[in-house]
Amino acid sequence: MFCPRGFRASARCDNRVVTDIDTKVAIVSDPLLLDAQELTQVALVEEVGQEFVGDFVGSAMDADHIATHLYTCLNPAYLGWNWAVLVVRAAGTDTITVNDVVLMPGEQALVAPAWVPWSERVQAGDLGVGDILPTPADDQRLVAGLTGEDELEGVASLTPLTPGQWELGLGRARVLSPLGREAAAHRWLGGDTGPQTAMARNAAHDCSTCGFLVTVGGVVGQAFGICANELGAADGRVVSLDFGCGAHSEVLVEPPVEHAEGSLPDEVGDLGHS
Repeated sequence: MFCPRGFRASARCDNRVVTDIDTKVAIVSDPLLLDAQELTQVALVEEVGQEFVGDFVGSAMDADHIATHLYTCLNPAYLGWNWAVLVVRAAGTDTITVNDVVLMPGEQALVAPAWVPWSERVQAGDLGVGDILPTPADDQRLVAGLTGEDELEGVASLTPLTPGQWELGLGRARVLSPLGREAAAHRWLGGDTGPQTAMARNAAHDCSTCGFLVTVGGVVGQAFGICANELGAADGRVVSLDFGCGAHSEVLVEPPVEHAEGSLPDEVGDLGHS
């Protein structure tokens, strides 16, 4: 037995009754509506043309006194779809009225993917000039900060930075949480300035010993810094201390080889004279 996707409620597919499992309130079956195939087929042909109407698929009750008949759609642009003809009947009468004719996707229909909220679709690099990307109030990457003046003054002297609140993240409504910090660290380590890149693996020295490294305070500084070499591979970017490139500060120019005046290099040697 086959019932197309979206076909619900008590239904007759392939001339057999399908028990309703999608609704909590039982729908009263209406034989007059379910068996109105002749009426729905005529209405469908008048609406879309005989060449696009295929076999009768089945009928189903959508609600009391409302049913849908399905027919295979033969339009080559809608392979796998079905025509749905909605019929209704007022209580106490035998008159059936065709209410609507629409297309419904079947199991093999090509349909758009499920809608995803914009907040889940946005990826790194999508933000453009003038774009606004609100941060959710419950963002797990952030935790509440300290914003009271008394709190700020009480801990300002604990840090060498000026103003002292910068290092401790005070004065902001929210600061980076351990979860947010860990996520950033994993992202940076796996990025193109991490230790597993081809650039890092082929470098003679790593960033931890480079004079162009700007150190970072706090926990993050134990694994990352900022490159300040204009000619380096990551100028102005966060780099793993295990990253490296050929512009390391200790890669020095080799002094030129000096030869005695009038002498020739050994490889010149014998010029072929006897």
